[in-house]
Amino acid sequence: MSISLARIKFMVVDDNLHAIDLVKTMLRGFGVDQVAEAQTIAQAKAALKAAPVDILILDYMLGDEEGVTLARHLRRDPASPSPFMPIIMLTGHADRTRVMAARDAGVNEFCVKPLTPSDLMKRIMAVIEHPRPFIRSDTYFGPDRRRHDDPKYTGPERRRDRKKR
Repeated sequence: MSISLARIKFMVVDDNLHAIDLVKTMLRGFGVDQVAEAQTIAQAKAALKAAPVDILILDYMLGDEEGVTLARHLRRDPASPSPFMPIIMLTGHADRTRVMAARDAGVNEFCVKPLTPSDLMKRIMAVIEHPRPFIRSDTYFGPDRRRHDDPKYTGPERRRDRKKR
């Protein structure tokens, strides 16, 4: 199945203009027509409030700020314009701490720099073709962090709606 990305609105948030241009060039190569950009969390919040997008591509480090701050805002703030918007996080440092912080902030996908068109397209297609259900708890709101059912798991079921019959 072939999906046209022409009608999907993207936003790229990165403090580095060269990185923004690189991602925008890749997106245009995929057939994307609508790409907004921001260099700070404040700019991104204002732009998203004015004109929501379908998919956010967010860098982990935005100068002195962390992209997970924006992800948390979008997921948890009652005034968020798009709490369910797919978020793809980019980073040059894929250490376990950052990956877990992004996951816990509600990021859908994680992509390591240097970014290739193939890597970016895989993450985009993952959020489009295989969206994970959203989970709300006292401490988390975002896509289900479990990627698959583990057939070897024998502990108690963690989701009320999936109790064993």
